[in-house]
Amino acid sequence: MRALSFLRFTQAAEGDPPMTTTRHALASQRHWVFDLDGTLTVAVHDFAAIRRELAIGDDEDILAHIAALPASEAHAKRAWLLEHERELAQASRPAEGAVPLVRTLANRGCRLGILTRNLRDLALLSLEAIGLADCFDPADVLGREDAAPKPDPAGLQRIAARWTVEPTELAMVGDYAYDLASARAAGARSVLVNLPDNRWPELADWHFADCHALAAALA
Repeated sequence: MRALSFLRFTQAAEGDPPMTTTRHALASQRHWVFDLDGTLTVAVHDFAAIRRELAIGDDEDILAHIAALPASEAHAKRAWLLEHERELAQASRPAEGAVPLVRTLANRGCRLGILTRNLRDLALLSLEAIGLADCFDPADVLGREDAAPKPDPAGLQRIAARWTVEPTELAMVGDYAYDLASARAAGARSVLVNLPDNRWPELADWHFADCHALAAALA
């Protein structure tokens, strides 16, 4: 677990001893990668219903299951999934605090990226729907067709290479274990948001109840 904060001296009144305030370790972070569904948008995917519709076992990864199917069957299931995800993307709503958080980081000149298990075009559609498309270079929005899906670290590694930084300079923000595991595998910082409790303390470097709380820590 990384240190959560460091000390900064502030000016005290004349005659008083120096005072210290804590500044969060993420406050100086310049390279941010976000998951999309459930992180910047309100989580609406009903994965149990998707598995039932596609005849996928409860404990199976949906994308891995489809990838292992014969081509004709995989094509049919991908087509259904695409249309279902398109409907959800068009109806996307911003998660609590997501818009001010992203705009604050963009105004600071931070590099911002998206790494999602959705298709890239649907991710761009979701960003348009929640009013954040202007904060992201489309080339920095990676979908499942651009790199092996999370928890594989390939997507983070690709973003780091594009930004000409080491993966250790990235902070990956997400709401699920796959986001955190991809960060851990890449050597990036892992930030869990939008859950009241830290379900994966072995994977999350930091946990915030929502994006408002993360933004407050960065102030």
